[in-house]
Amino acid sequence: MRYQLCNDKLSVEIQSLGGELCSLKTADDSEYLWQGDEKFWDGQAPNLFPYIGRMTNKSYTYKGKEYHMDIHGFIKKKQLTVEDQGRDFITFRLDSDDETRREYPFEFTYMVHYQLEDAKINISYEVVNRDQDKMYFGVGGHPGFCVPNQAGAEFTDYYLEFEEGIHPLRVGFSEACFVDGTEAPFKLNEGKYLELKHELFHEDAIVLKDAGSSVELRCKKGGLTVRLDFPELPYFGIWHAPKTEAPYVCLEPWSSLPSRQGIVEEFTSQDNLVSLEPEKTYVNNWSIEIR
Repeated sequence: MRYQLCNDKLSVEIQSLGGELCSLKTADDSEYLWQGDEKFWDGQAPNLFPYIGRMTNKSYTYKGKEYHMDIHGFIKKKQLTVEDQGRDFITFRLDSDDETRREYPFEFTYMVHYQLEDAKINISYEVVNRDQDKMYFGVGGHPGFCVPNQAGAEFTDYYLEFEEGIHPLRVGFSEACFVDGTEAPFKLNEGKYLELKHELFHEDAIVLKDAGSSVELRCKKGGLTVRLDFPELPYFGIWHAPKTEAPYVCLEPWSSLPSRQGIVEEFTSQDNLVSLEPEKTYVNNWSIEIR
């Protein structure tokens, strides 16, 4: 089911499947969110939980037992219930059950909150550990944005603008898209610009750390800017379907990383995962603004 939020600047739609944003329009009815196309990628803006990226053999271990999970976790495939809603806000919820326990052996409540604020949509992930043991997980966003998003522009007219004074590192990935243990400086033009071109994604995603806490998608020909703020998500992915001329780019703030190449990770030992004590609540806020 799809739910609509609106104010005088934005109209958004969010579906109960995964609590996923599926439309982001400005007052003039211009669509900024990628609408999906099986030729390139049929997703739009999946939420990622309780893992980000791939696991070696789609597997991990916890307390000596092996579990299996597909790429980016299971929340994107779950029907979430509406916990609360109004004209400009909505909250979706999923509680652990027998089905989730087969993939993920923790008792939890997961919620994603959306709130419109002027030309911005605030997104908040909330995870409650209802287990007797410490809980390990990752959360993140994977929104795709139309590029180009205005008439007369081409993909190569767009660029990403990062904050001043950052020195991002590119996280090394194997050909199969697992972490390979390396990091290297990632050069930005004039220290803050990344010109978009399809060749950037021939080897799949670019994943950065130390990339600051915001990024803007801009067009050299003018028009509105898409801005993401992600102050508490330490990794940032940039992606479109590899070796294509896909007319979108995904801007992905993450809390953690995929598994290492060839290693079935033990959850308690993967140091970039969030760890949450019993009966505690984790909250992470980020936002998308069209301005």
